[in-house]
Amino acid sequence: MTTWDDLELHEVDEAPISMLRIEYQGGVEIKTLGQELTPTQVKDRPLKMSWDACDKSKLYTVILTDPDAPSQEPPKFREWQHYVAINVHCCDISTGDVMSGYIGSGPPKGTGLHRYVWLVYEQPGQISPPEDLPRLLSTSSKGRAKFSARTLRKKLGLERPMVATCYQAKWDNYVPTLYEQLKD
Repeated sequence: MTTWDDLELHEVDEAPISMLRIEYQGGVEIKTLGQELTPTQVKDRPLKMSWDACDKSKLYTVILTDPDAPSQEPPKFREWQHYVAINVHCCDISTGDVMSGYIGSGPPKGTGLHRYVWLVYEQPGQISPPEDLPRLLSTSSKGRAKFSARTLRKKLGLERPMVATCYQAKWDNYVPTLYEQLKD
């Protein structure tokens, strides 16, 4: 899989302008669109994100979403939000106003590969979160299902994604540990 069309990401209205680079702990990087990573490799929030032409004078909205929850057929929870932050300074994932705390990949056993999509939108300036977007700072699963990156983008008045990437993951032996942390 090498193109956005190959990944059939209908949640992304237009292909991003360029590719987002993400680095997780242990030197694990998303280097190619659609590459396979394990839930163990992506269990913690990334250490770094970068892209060409990052403008340090701009602020960005960063989203990580799973359009395949709980499985590609049927994706009844489409989308499931794994991370949302607004007012992020260029390439610095540790900044900004976190709306949904990071939760790594946790595809249920036997559901095959899930697509996990990182989207970065350039903001016109500092923005306030929509009143109907609750802050989900804990590692709870409450309020994360049936999220829509497209709807949030429109509420925030953002254009097409500036940069993005996508990786795929399937169940591994870390997922039960993640589910224990997600208990409501």
